[in-house]
Order: sequence, then C-alpha cells, then structure tokens
Amino acid sequence: MCKAIIFGGTTEGRLLAEFLKRAEVRTHVCTATEYGGSLLEEDGVLTVSEERLDEGQMKALIEKLKPELVVDATHPFAKDVTCNIKNACRCCGTEYIRLLREGLLSGKESGQGKAQCIYADSVKDAVTLLAPTEGKILVTTGSKELAAFTELENYKERVIARVLSTAESVKHCKELGFEGKNLICMQGPFSKELNKAMIRQYGCSYMVTKASGNAGGFAEKIEAALECGCTPVIIGRPYEEEGIDFNSCKALLCQKLDIVTRQHVSLVGIGMGSESTMTKEASCAIDQAELIIGAKRMAEAAVHPGQDVFYEYSSVKIAEYIENHREYEKIAVVFSGDIGFYSGAKKLTALLEDRGFEISLIPGISSVSYFMGRTGLSWDDAVITSNHGIVNSLIPLIRDNHKVFSILGKPEDVRTLAASLMEYGLDKVRLYVGENLSYSDEKITTDYPANMTNLETSGLCVVAAVNDLAETTAVNPLSARRDSEFIRGRVPMTKEEVRTVSVSKLGLKPYSICYDVGAGTGSVSIEMAVRVPKGKVYAIEKKEEAVSLLRENKKKFMADNMEIIEGLAPEALEGLPAPTHVFIGGSSGNMREILCSVFAKNPSAAVVINCIALESVSQALSLAKELGAGDEEVIQMSVSRASKVGSYTMMTGENPITIISFTGKGV
Repeated sequence: MCKAIIFGGTTEGRLLAEFLKRAEVRTHVCTATEYGGSLLEEDGVLTVSEERLDEGQMKALIEKLKPELVVDATHPFAKDVTCNIKNACRCCGTEYIRLLREGLLSGKESGQGKAQCIYADSVKDAVTLLAPTEGKILVTTGSKELAAFTELENYKERVIARVLSTAESVKHCKELGFEGKNLICMQGPFSKELNKAMIRQYGCSYMVTKASGNAGGFAEKIEAALECGCTPVIIGRPYEEEGIDFNSCKALLCQKLDIVTRQHVSLVGIGMGSESTMTKEASCAIDQAELIIGAKRMAEAAVHPGQDVFYEYSSVKIAEYIENHREYEKIAVVFSGDIGFYSGAKKLTALLEDRGFEISLIPGISSVSYFMGRTGLSWDDAVITSNHGIVNSLIPLIRDNHKVFSILGKPEDVRTLAASLMEYGLDKVRLYVGENLSYSDEKITTDYPANMTNLETSGLCVVAAVNDLAETTAVNPLSARRDSEFIRGRVPMTKEEVRTVSVSKLGLKPYSICYDVGAGTGSVSIEMAVRVPKGKVYAIEKKEEAVSLLRENKKKFMADNMEIIEGLAPEALEGLPAPTHVFIGGSSGNMREILCSVFAKNPSAAVVINCIALESVSQALSLAKELGAGDEEVIQMSVSRASKVGSYTMMTGENPITIISFTGKGV
C-alpha cells in the first residue's frame, strides 16, 4: 500500500520522489533502468522497482499498491510509455497526473525568457538558425543529412559529425570534409552518460538531432545536452501533450495528499542590484531557492532559469503567499542593499516568525557603505536617514550636522532639496547624488545647490550633503532661543522662561508630530521644530500679521520641518496628520472643540495649555479632568525681570502663567 506511484525516468521524477520522501509520504517509484533506480535510496517510506513494464504489468502494480494517484514523470518523448500509464490508470480508476519539463516540449520560455530547446522544421532550417551562433555543434542526424552543414562558415572546425561506422558513411563524410577529430563513427543508440561524455569532450554548445522517439535514444540525447548546458536543436515539431510543471505538480500533491512541508525562508540583501555587489552567501541562498520573491527590479536581478518568481514588496502579501504555497521548501526573499538598512525585511521577519517558518537572515552591502565608499567620504560621522516612501525635511539635519546621508524616492527630490538649501542660505553645502548604483549606467554627480535646482534624476537615488559650516549654522536643541533672537512685531509672544518649561512638559521625541495652536510669532513652534528634526510641526495661526512673522522666523531658524497653517482652530486642523504633541497658547474661545478634534485624531496625544485668565484656567482644568488620563499636572509661573530705575535695580513682574499638561485617555 502506498499513497503515490511515480513512473520515473527524468530528473524531475527523481526530485519529486525525494520531495515526497522528505514529506514522509509512502511512495513507489518505477524506473526503466537499474541506473535510474540507483539514484534513489529506499527506506520505510520510499520503494523502488527497476524494470520496464508493459500496460498489463502497470495495471497489476496499480491494483496491488492501490495508490491515491499516479504521477507520470517519464521522458516527454516516451509517447508509448505515457499511453500505457494512462490506460492502466483509466482501467483502475486511479487519478493520473502528467509531469512535464517546462520549456522542453513547446519551446515555452523559462524563468529568464530563454527556451531550453530550439525547434526547426528541416535540416536546412536548423542550419539557418545556427548560422549566426558561435560554438561547436554536435550533429547526430546521420551522414545523409550532413551536406547541409557545409553551408556554415568554418564548418570544418565548428561541426562534429556522429555517424554510423560503415565504410560508405565514412567515405561520404570524408568527401564533405569531415574527418579526423571532427568525425565520430559509432553504432547507437547511446546512453545519456556517453552522450554527456562526447558533448563535454568536444565542448559542444549545440546538439542537432531529429525527434526520432524513445527507441532511437532521443530521450538520452536531450537529457545529456540539457545537463551539460548544451542547447538541443530538434528537427521536427514536438509531440504536444497536456501536463503540469514540477512546482505545479508539487502544489497539487500538497493539496491532494495533505502535505505540510518544512519551509525555509532566506531574507537576502542583494546589494545594489548587480551581481558584482552580491555576497557569496547571498548568491548561494538564491541558487538553492526554488522560489524567488521580491519587488520586480530586485527579483529580476536574482532569479535564475528554472526558478519560479513572485513579484511583490508587501510584507503581508509575501507572508500569505509563502503560507499558501507549501510546495516550495526553499524560498529566497530578496531586498536591495542590506536587510538591516531601511528594509522591509524587519516587518517580514516578524510576520514569518509569527507563522513559525524557519528563517535565515543574510545581510548585503548597503547603499550608504557602497555610495560613501565610491565618493571617498567617511560615514562613521554621518547622520543617516531615508526619504524613500516617507516625507521628512532634510534641512534641519543638514543645518545641524557636518554630513547627512539619505535615500530619495522621487525624481524631483534632489531639485527640491537644492532649492530649499538655497532658500535657507545653505548654498555652500556640497551635494553628492548617486543614481543606478553598481549598474553600467551608474552616475554620481557632485555640485553645489545652485547648480542642482534643475538636475534630472531617475527617481530612486541617494544623496550625501556635506555642510562644512555646520558649527555656525547648527541650532542647539539643548538650550532655548532668547526672546531677542526672534523677529517680533506687535504680536504677543510666549516668553523665554515660560516657553522653556512648556516645551519641556511636552516630552518631545525626534519623530514627534506637533501642533502649535495660536502660534503667534512662532517662538514655541521654532523650539518644537528644533527638538524634532525628523518630525513635523504645524503652526496654526489666524492673524495675518502673525502669519507673516511666522514665515520670517521659519526662514531665520531654517525650520523647514515647520509648516504654517493659516486659519482658526479647530477647522484649520482638518486634513492634518494625527499629532503626538499639542501646545495651545491661544484658543479663541474654542478650547473644548480644539481638544475634541485633537483626541479624535490621537486619543493618546500629549497636551500643554498656557493660560493667563482665571476663566481659561478653570476651563482647561475641567477639560483635563474630563478628557485626560488622570495624570494632569498644573504649574503656575511668575517671572520677574530686573530693570534700572535711576541708580537702583528693580524687579518688574510679568503676568503669572498657568501651565496645564496632560495626555488623552487613549483608546
């Protein structure tokens, strides 16, 4: 008793038997020769018989073993054998599956777009097809067809003729110019091993044969040529039959026999994309994989003939695909650069681990190490970030640091960056832009912003910005700006001491998304922007004069991560991303509506409210208790400043400010 019978004879049949053996599916394999059987090792799961069976013997074997299905993995040109297997299965009522070698019969394209065999309607057509090629040709069509090959340029060197060992045949070949090392006189049919030995001995790139059927040793010729990397040129149209390829057959068996395979997934960093930047470990993992997964550009750079490919970059979809395709035991998911450098491998690793897959993490050469090496810049002192798929301002980073490296994702990104650097007076920054790294059309451009405002790039690229004046342009996030540093008009401004405490109570992070409601001159907005160089600040202000001052202070402090929103809150908050931190310096009587709008976007947002009037303090405290998580903090500040009155120094008090801080209740 067994679950499956495989009629072998091909490499695919052997590989399928080994697959079922690993899955512990009881299988019997029938091979036509002792050699074929010797390639498989019997055990408690796999049994092997080594003899040619006729239709009746096949039927008897199926009736004895009672398999759930039979797989015909015999050679595609063994037409009579396939017919016998089909008839035996039909008589026994057993499901029949035909396993075909992809690309062999109909010239279908393989994974890299190249057919494994070339077909010609006649000997003359075969000669025409071979004329523009290079490499030696083993011709096995006999001496009578040999004259046509004399049309090939340098045929006496290129063509090796294999003919019958008769005096008449040898004489005819000699008259055509075939003799000595270019003539093989032997009686066939030949085994696959002998065919392989001849192909390798003569270094043949092509082998010409007729589609003569199994009796003439045709199958052995084709197998030998393909295993040696020699392209078969077959005279005669192939016998067409229906069937499925190897991986489709494995998928069908998994479904019908309830096979759960042990899948191993390698997450592979392939470097910049060219083979030259791929590590040996990465190449090895890719070579061993049955399935290659990745975004189209990366997957196409990695896939080899005979491998299946799935073009996808979504981690969720990749994990689902692997889980739903248990026929693949070894899978390589490829990523550009290094899997630890702004890579989707992080999310995919977590998803695959949750599903219990075996995972190997294979690092690659990152774009930062490759590009900085190509430009001669050290990167141990560089700030490294990415603007691929996200939008962050690079200006604050370039303003405050000597070197900044970033990945850019859109064709206009370099032009936009150059224009912004010019706008903020950072025109002395040197930009290094890299495109198509490692490919033949790799391009590295180095110049100042003024010469890059019209630069055309191919989209995805990298940039290194070198600011030699960073010591003078940097804004210190650890100290507060003095009131005198801001451009001021008649618009009220949150004073330095109050501003420092208020921003401190917010607890900002580098990636925070901030609102400054009632921004005024922008003093609080600027302080927040300095502290969130990789985040964003939205300064909301309704007064025209204040908006003008906001623009001036934004430019002065190079706060490109600050966006000015003209309008009255809460209506002005519509369409803005959810905030992580909110400062309210003026609510225009809309405090409840503003807070409700904020917590609708982010129920856990941190809020700081500054109040002068006692009525505002009362309302803010009431709302903090109603909407907050219960950890509200209340501070009242009274600041006095010294001033000269005659020969004396007197303290003059400012209005006391109540600072109320709390967080939302959360979800």
